[in-house]
Amino acid sequence: MNHTRWKLAREKKAIGDYAESAEAAAERSEVRLAMAFAKAVYDRRKALGLSQAQLAERAGLTQAKISRIEGADAVPTLPLLRRLATALDAALNIALDEDHEEVRFVARPAA
Repeated sequence: MNHTRWKLAREKKAIGDYAESAEAAAERSEVRLAMAFAKAVYDRRKALGLSQAQLAERAGLTQAKISRIEGADAVPTLPLLRRLATALDAALNIALDEDHEEVRFVARPAA
């Protein structure tokens, strides 16, 4: 999509004459979820005082992979989600609804 189309879509939306396609809405939802996950990983890592390299070592990953995850450039698999939750000493909660996504790492109680 070129810039002139962006402007046209923005103007249509501003005057209320814009209906987003289902495909565009689905893509935006995927991006929003990826960004929510990236932020959750970043926030938990910072709360623990870990560098990307330290988290990578704890999770058995590379620092580059952690960077891609935090940059919302990687689609995590279920085993990767488990590894990250374990490495971050937390449970991972993901809530998905039609118009809302929430991703949180909840710290495990101290033993």
